[in-house]
Amino acid sequence: MRKLGTLTIGQAPRSDITPILDAVIGSDLPRRHAGVLDGRSKAEIERDFGPRAGAAVLITKLLDGSSVIIDRSRTEAAAQAKIAMLEAEGCSTILMLCTGHFETLAADRAQLIEPDRILPPTVAALTPGAQLGIIVPLAEQIASEAGKWAGLDRKPLYAAASPYGGPGSNLSEAARDLARRGAKVLLMDCMGFVEAHRREAAEAAKLPVILSNSLIGKLVSEIV
Repeated sequence: MRKLGTLTIGQAPRSDITPILDAVIGSDLPRRHAGVLDGRSKAEIERDFGPRAGAAVLITKLLDGSSVIIDRSRTEAAAQAKIAMLEAEGCSTILMLCTGHFETLAADRAQLIEPDRILPPTVAALTPGAQLGIIVPLAEQIASEAGKWAGLDRKPLYAAASPYGGPGSNLSEAARDLARRGAKVLLMDCMGFVEAHRREAAEAAKLPVILSNSLIGKLVSEIV
């Protein structure tokens, strides 16, 4: 029996992401939503996943709507245990709800789908020769996540704006900045960006905008 498991690096269910997936994946497919930070208080999250100086970080959303910045390597280790849990619960496909790059995640029996392995070649095929502008949630991710885009025809441009708010450039500013610098297509490189964010960026930049979670959802719908 087919069963889809989704794994966010935050807390599940993700009310921002799951409607996008539900729109393209058949409602008859059983689902199990899990999160790396499920059941943890903010104090526990800070203790076990808090950022370390010089280490790669990720940003994610909690059930109360707030966002947290977490250490990528610690998150990866915890995510592996959650993948094993989802497999044990009968998930035949497990979709990571994060575009961050992970080195070691694996599943024994289930099909594990990691957006960071799908987005770069797909976007490269969709935008041959075009100057891509990539919006990441955190400025720190411009360096730590850049390696996955090495296969593009042209080195991408970057700007930072979080889908969860907070300090830093807002989304419209980031989109306009990329357009001014020569971007011809924008990519929102975080599963937390939703359709409203895509419309805002497209209006600000007057450019086509690729929404990561929508693209991943459409691709996954073909194989689950």
